[in-house]
Amino acid sequence: MDAVFTVLGFGLVGFGLYDVFRGLLYPSGRGTISFWVLRLVWRLSRSTNHRWGSLAGPLGVVIVIVLWGMLQAFGWALVYYPYVPGGFYYAEGMNPENYDDFAEALYISLVTLGTLGFGDVVPTGAWLRFVSPIEALIGFALLTATLSWFSQIYPALARRRALAVRLRALQSIGYADRVAFLDRAGASRTLDQLTADIVDVHVALVQNAESYYFREVKEDAALAVSLPYAMEIAARAGQAPAEEVRLSGEMLSSAVADFGQHLRTEFHGSGESTEEVLGAYATDHGYPAGPAEPLP
Repeated sequence: MDAVFTVLGFGLVGFGLYDVFRGLLYPSGRGTISFWVLRLVWRLSRSTNHRWGSLAGPLGVVIVIVLWGMLQAFGWALVYYPYVPGGFYYAEGMNPENYDDFAEALYISLVTLGTLGFGDVVPTGAWLRFVSPIEALIGFALLTATLSWFSQIYPALARRRALAVRLRALQSIGYADRVAFLDRAGASRTLDQLTADIVDVHVALVQNAESYYFREVKEDAALAVSLPYAMEIAARAGQAPAEEVRLSGEMLSSAVADFGQHLRTEFHGSGESTEEVLGAYATDHGYPAGPAEPLP
């Protein structure tokens, strides 16, 4: 029976580490826990008409981090459980008979995982003395990984917001109506920059899928609202007399379509045409489908 607890414990530890690897370190990957937790929290926020939608992403990430920690804590507790109390030395004044064996194993696991090093309970078993430092290293690595996760998410959100604000600014001056009549070099340069920004946001979303579940508080910074205007710009550019501008418009349209395809297949799963997909994107984030209203 002792071996069963040990194998089960190492299994939980291994699953937790693999999920962290998939979620944080594997390119274009996502962990099982992070995927289902973030999706569940997002759906709960949608059921309240996104009343607390701006908290869905941060709250989901915190829950995922807590679950990762719990998997490690309970996994290592199962590893220690068969050897409590005989495999450990207790400081003077501590009577192991006063504590439940599993509760004590969990306490040892939490102290080790948190690298607290109280010294009140020390492993004495030959192999326990080697695996305890491994758990401490895992705890330190998990802390570092979760901090890195936040540092990856917020730059991706900043790029997304910057693109949304830029599209809103172009909409405020009626850029789509003017693009076909502008100087071809300037118009093409603006279109190419928009294409590069959309590709950049697309790649950031692939690498940080959890950023999708961060809903903007202000509509002006919501890409779900302003992205359809990029399609309108591309369509008007396709009517320009200059071939250079038409080509840049086609590239912009293609970039938006690719981005929309990723949104459909990985997140909301709705829509056939690019316009329908972008409309579903807006709806999923609690905004009306269709182009944003012109700014006053």
